Amino acid sequence: QVQLVESGGGLVQPGGSLRLSCAASGNIFSIDLMGWYRQAPGKQRELVAKITSGFSTTYADSVKGRFTISRDNAKNMQYLQMNSLKPEDTAVYYCLAATPSRAYWGQGTQVTVSS
Repeated sequence: QVQLVESGGGLVQPGGSLRLSCAASGNIFSIDLMGWYRQAPGKQRELVAKITSGFSTTYADSVKGRFTISRDNAKNMQYLQMNSLKPEDTAVYYCLAATPSRAYWGQGTQVTVSS
């Protein structure tokens, strides 16, 4: 089992920045892929960014150049640095950790971009 806890969400003005953090605990040695997804009201959950154990990254087109995903295996943490935030980035953000056998999700953290 893997437990994930997100933090760092909140209210920010358009053009602002936020940094989301996700702490992993439990059977962390089996984690391969980590990532962030988001879900806006009335929409399906979508991929924001993901990072492999080899630090290869993938981003949604909508966040390329604005968001940066990273992970610190020594601290069992992953991060999502979000810059130049837009109102359409408003959503609940979920962190993901995947092992060869299953995926684990955090409880989500709300990000609201509004003036």
